[in-house]
Amino acid sequence: MGHTLHPGMTKTLLIVYHSVTGDTRQMIEAAARGAAVEPTVRVRPFRAPAAQAADLLEADGYIFGTPENVAAMAGLMKDFFDGTYYPVLDRISGRPYATLICAGSDARNAARQVERIATGWRLKAMADPLIVCTHAQTPEAILAPKVIGPDDLKRCEELGAALATGMSIGVFSSARSRCQSEQTVPAVRSRA
Repeated sequence: MGHTLHPGMTKTLLIVYHSVTGDTRQMIEAAARGAAVEPTVRVRPFRAPAAQAADLLEADGYIFGTPENVAAMAGLMKDFFDGTYYPVLDRISGRPYATLICAGSDARNAARQVERIATGWRLKAMADPLIVCTHAQTPEAILAPKVIGPDDLKRCEELGAALATGMSIGVFSSARSRCQSEQTVPAVRSRA
C-alpha cells in the first residue's frame, strides 16, 4: 500500500462503547471491522465499564460509541469519561477520534457532550459524529433489541476504515506519533 510507516510499527485504535439493546454494539462492530483491514492498526474494543485510563494512554486514536438516552450520552459512557478524564488530561492531546451514536430521535446533545470532553482532552475530531436514528419513541420500541440496517453499518465500517488508515499513514497529528501533518479524513455525514 506504500505506507510511510516503518515495518512492524503498529498503532492502536481504542474503541469504548456502551450498548443495551444491541444497536450501538452493531455500529461499533462494523467500525471495528473497517479498522481491522488496516494491517498496521490493532483494534481494541472495550465496553465502557472495562476501559481504563491506561487504555487511553496506550492508544493512538479512539472511537467512542454511545446510545442517546434521555437526550444525553449513556450513563456508563459518562462514568467512563468521569473516571478517566483527569488521569489522562494533557497526556493524549492531538490524537484523532470519532463518535458513533445511536438515537431514537435527536442525538445532538449526546454528540455535544462527547465533543466537549474530547475538546477538553484536546483530541482531534476526524469526522462529524456518525448518528444513526432508529425512530424508537415508545417505551417498548426504545427497550426492544434493534437491528441496524446495512447502509448505516456500511457508514460505520467506512468511518472505522478511514480512521485506521489515517492513523496508519500518519495523516493525524498526534503528540504520541509526533506526526506533523494537519490533514483530516473527509467526514462521514450523518443522515439522522
